Amino acid sequence: SIDIDKRLFEEDIFGSIVHTKMLIKQKIIKKKVGVKIINGLKKIRVEIRRNKFVFNKKYEDIHLNIEKRLFEIIGENAGYLHIARSRNDQVITDFRLWIKKASNEIIQNLHNLIKSFLKKSETNIHTIMPGFTHLKNAQPISFAHYLLAYVEMFKRDKKRFFSNINYIDECPLGAGALAGTSYKIDRNFTSKKLGFKKPTDNSIDSVADRDFVLDFLSSASICAMHISRFAEELIIWNSDIFKLVKINDKMLTGSSMMPQKKNPDPAELIRGRAGRNFGFLQAMLTTMKGLPLSYYKDMQEDKTLVFNSYDTLLESIIITNELVKSLKANKNRMLNLSNEGYTTATDFSDYLVQNNNLSFREAYKVSAKLVNYAEKKKKKLNELSFDEVKKVKKNLNKNVMRVFDVTNSVNLKTSYGGTATKNIKKMIFKLKRELK
Repeated sequence: SIDIDKRLFEEDIFGSIVHTKMLIKQKIIKKKVGVKIINGLKKIRVEIRRNKFVFNKKYEDIHLNIEKRLFEIIGENAGYLHIARSRNDQVITDFRLWIKKASNEIIQNLHNLIKSFLKKSETNIHTIMPGFTHLKNAQPISFAHYLLAYVEMFKRDKKRFFSNINYIDECPLGAGALAGTSYKIDRNFTSKKLGFKKPTDNSIDSVADRDFVLDFLSSASICAMHISRFAEELIIWNSDIFKLVKINDKMLTGSSMMPQKKNPDPAELIRGRAGRNFGFLQAMLTTMKGLPLSYYKDMQEDKTLVFNSYDTLLESIIITNELVKSLKANKNRMLNLSNEGYTTATDFSDYLVQNNNLSFREAYKVSAKLVNYAEKKKKKLNELSFDEVKKVKKNLNKNVMRVFDVTNSVNLKTSYGGTATKNIKKMIFKLKRELK
């Protein structure tokens, strides 16, 4: 597995140095021997960083490759390094450290993505567009409000990765192959020095557990799904049928045959790559579902799946960030389309409830009659005259005509979390403070 797990060299050397310090502290090995081991490990780390280390497949994995090189550097004293540990607890410690680091990297990139969404929202607070259900015009909303919906999704993604870091924050080093060890080790010392909150409580579970891998892959899959949903909307809205948004040419590609084409390939790629993230999760679940306790070689598949999932998701987040930055709303088209499909019909119903003492179901029927009338006359609701509106309900005040204005419709939605301009401004302010 060396071609795969050599990616863990930083964590493996870090864990070995801390393990050696613990062995010295506990007087399990002599300080002189321990110092030689630590200096040798540091030399190996420099060699790998400078691409001067030769990885040998004969030695199976990153652990043995480092150990064999340590023998070459310091001689037989290298044999003391593996006292009171197994590759089982060693690799799981390395992997937990790596996933903690990877999760923080994803969190930071999600943070940057959210900032881009907020910046785009600030410039589109007054941009009116149709909100969709079933991909049909439903009610007018602010484009900023739409963008902030994705902010909420990516905030949840951040929380999931933060939660994973909390779940993973137990150190398995010292569990041995599965039963612990007879040496008087100090697991609290190694846990603290490696940056974990505490040691794991059960040596068998320590080496058999891959829940933290599944948590990471699950979080990556959900995040990829959110990215895919956004990509899908961009693809639809950028189409010649919708023409709701424009994407900067640098984020589009041409056709090999048709010179006029500008295709949203980056959005299509991240939409398609979400399937890879889902597949990595499914593969790991399938690997684990039939494994008795404790360790089996099947588990070696975990690193390939996690590394690939991480790489795929991180690239998708970065591309999504660039797409958001390159995005420009076609404001006139959005406004015109928000008046299509009788999107203010619900506002008329609400007006009748609030001003004419009707139940909502009674008001709904009246509003439906008005929509039917407008359809027959081939008019939008905001194109109807006051006299036409009175045909479906007498005793109306002329101020009823305001409800058919889409901007007014947006600003009436003042309930917490609604699309009203004042709500959006407060929410953007709140979110910006949270990001600091």
